[in-house]
Order: sequence, then C-alpha cells, then structure tokens
Amino acid sequence: MWKKFAGWYRCYDDETLRVLAHPHTAAQLPNGWRRWVALRLITLTPIERQQFHDFMLKYRGAGFYIAAARLMLLFSLIGVALHLLLPDKVGWTKAVVLSNVLGLAMAWGVLGVWFNYRKLAQKKLKTLLLLLVPALAGVAIGVLRAMLEGDSSIGTALGRGVRVGGWAALTAGLVYMVPMTIVAIWRNRQYEALALQLQQDAERDRLARELSESQLRLLRAQIEPHFLFNTLGAVQQLAEQGAQGAGRAAALTADLIAFLRASMAEMRSEQVPLQSEFDMVAAYLRVMQARMGSRLRYALDLPAEFAHATIPSMILLTLAENAIKHGIEPSLRGGEISLSALRVDGMLRLRMQDTGMGLPASAAGSAPEGGLGLENVRSRLSLSDPSASLTLRDGDEGGVIAEILLPIKIASSLKELAA
Repeated sequence: MWKKFAGWYRCYDDETLRVLAHPHTAAQLPNGWRRWVALRLITLTPIERQQFHDFMLKYRGAGFYIAAARLMLLFSLIGVALHLLLPDKVGWTKAVVLSNVLGLAMAWGVLGVWFNYRKLAQKKLKTLLLLLVPALAGVAIGVLRAMLEGDSSIGTALGRGVRVGGWAALTAGLVYMVPMTIVAIWRNRQYEALALQLQQDAERDRLARELSESQLRLLRAQIEPHFLFNTLGAVQQLAEQGAQGAGRAAALTADLIAFLRASMAEMRSEQVPLQSEFDMVAAYLRVMQARMGSRLRYALDLPAEFAHATIPSMILLTLAENAIKHGIEPSLRGGEISLSALRVDGMLRLRMQDTGMGLPASAAGSAPEGGLGLENVRSRLSLSDPSASLTLRDGDEGGVIAEILLPIKIASSLKELAA
C-alpha cells in the first residue's frame, strides 16, 4: 500500500514540476482533479511558478517526508508542553492530537499563502469575507449544541451560538487569519520588489544591447572608410603600372572582396565563431600585406578545439587594425603580427602581438592614442561577460601585446549562434 502511494506521489510530483516549468502542458492532461489543479497552477504569476517549482524540487521525494516528520515532531513537543502547562484540563493524547491538527492546518495555510499571495493581495475583499466563515460556523455549532442539550429557548440557543461564533472568529483571526494576512502582505511586498528588480534588469539589459549595437556601428564606421579608401587607392596605383601591376591588383582585389564578404557576415551578428573572426583577420592582413609588402609579416594560430568558440564580433579585427595603424605602419622597418588562442586556467586567451612601435610611456594598461576602438572592445567584452577583460603591455622584444581573456563558450549549432 505504501509503495503504491509513494509511486503515485512521485508521478504527481513530476507532473506538477512539468506543468510549472511548461504551463502549456496543463491542457494536455485528462479531465479530472489533476487537470483542475494544473489549470490552477498556471494562473500563478511566472515568479510564483518559479518559486513553487524551486520549492518542489527541494522537497520532492524523501525531502517531503522528512520535512513533514520534523513538523509533526515539533507540534507534538508543543502538545506535550501544553499538557504540562494545563495537566488537569488537557490530556496527553488530546494535547498532542490537537497541536498536530492545528499546526498542520497552519502549515498548510502558510504554504498556500506562500505561493498564492498575489491572488490574496488582488482580492482583499474576498479574503476579508473569509473571516466570517469561522464566525458563522461557530454560531451554527452553538445553536445546534443548545438544541441537542434540550434547551427549548431559541434566544438562549442563539445567544450561545453567538458566543461560540465570536470565540471561533476571534480564535481563527488571531491564530490563523492574522498570521496568513501578515505572510501574504510580506510575500506580496517581496514580489513587488523582485518584479521591480527584474524590470530594472531587463531595462538595463536592453540598454546594454542598444549600447553594444551602437558601439558596433561606431566600430564599423571607424574601420571601413579609411581602410576601403586606402585599399582602393592601392589597387588604382597597381593598375596604373600596366601589365606589371595588373596581377597584383587582381590579387589585392580578390583579398579585398574576401575580407568584405567575411566582415559583412560578421557585422550581422553580435557573437561569431572564433574561426570566422580568424578568417576575417587573415583576409584583412592579406590586404594590408599587399599594400605594405615585406614591411608586414603575420602568423595566425587557432587550435581546432576553439574553432566554434564564440566571441563578440570584430574585436580581433579591431586589435589587428590598431596594431597596423599604431604599431607597424609608423615603424620604418615594419614588423610582424601574431594572433593565437590558448586555454589558460579554464579561460580562453586571445593574444595579438606586434613588433611595431610599442606603447607610449603613459599608455601602459590603458588605451593608447586613437584608442576608441580598444575602449569599444573593452565595453563589448564587459557586456558579453563581466569576467572578460582586455589588457595591453609592452612586448618582451618591443611592440605591444594585447590579450583578451574570456570564458570559453562553444556554439553547438548555427541556431545557437543566431540566438
């Protein structure tokens, strides 16, 4: 019998958790009391459903029986204390049974109010009317008792009924309804504070997304114009060299097309696979190498395990563009750029190193001159994950080392990337 009950309770638990997590499943239940209960559950607010779901998970299975046993033990001890205080009026058995009945009723009431406080707050009049129920029940019991005792006086019966009803209303109010009301008011204030916090968080997230998008648009506007004009100028110069420069102009145009195709795809997404970002940086560096010749050398190293790791789009391109503009181009001898990815203490480290001019004396640890793009990268990393960071330092053999450290997030599908 107990095994059968435990199995039924476990199935009911699973069904309740499923309905709380996925409210639309309530309509799929067969007609009956289980569907009625499920339909009542889905009328709770999302916050109430989540709180009830967490409670059910915590006290499911053996946790429920242990909590019930502890409550019964506590109420039994209160019953024993009541008997010790009033040994002549309340016996052991009566005290323990009465204490458990009242205590479990109180616990059940608190549980009902704890996860249904919004309805009580919204239906204050209906809640107050419930106070009349114990009084009316008390009057009825008093009249019935008077009649059963053979008292033929209706006035006496009514008077006794009113007294019993008054005591019933007072007891219910002080012992039951008043605590329930206090719990409902307290929980409702908690709900309003939490709802306000969630609303503020949602608004903050919306503003953060808008800021990120505006920063990305600013970044595009910063990178595109001078890069395109300079590259097209280089193509024009090569084309003017006649047959000697035509092949190089065609190759440069092909690299430019490859870069634009990759960058346009990335500009439509906030998060992109690391492989795509490396491919775009490689296309960019090929274009720059065609312009700068032997003054620019580069090397890219991306382990296969990080190919599908996601990062904010165009942040590596910003570092590459910054290394060219502030490190390699101003240097007469040019220099080399290397980009690598490595796992460090469970985090993804992306390192962009150049052997160019190096940081100005006052720029260590901060954005150097023309550092709008770097500040943009820092902001977008912070919005992507608070633990992500960008640091700059002088290289051991000159130049600059820019390192990005961020959690490893592997995209399992194109759908996840689009999300």
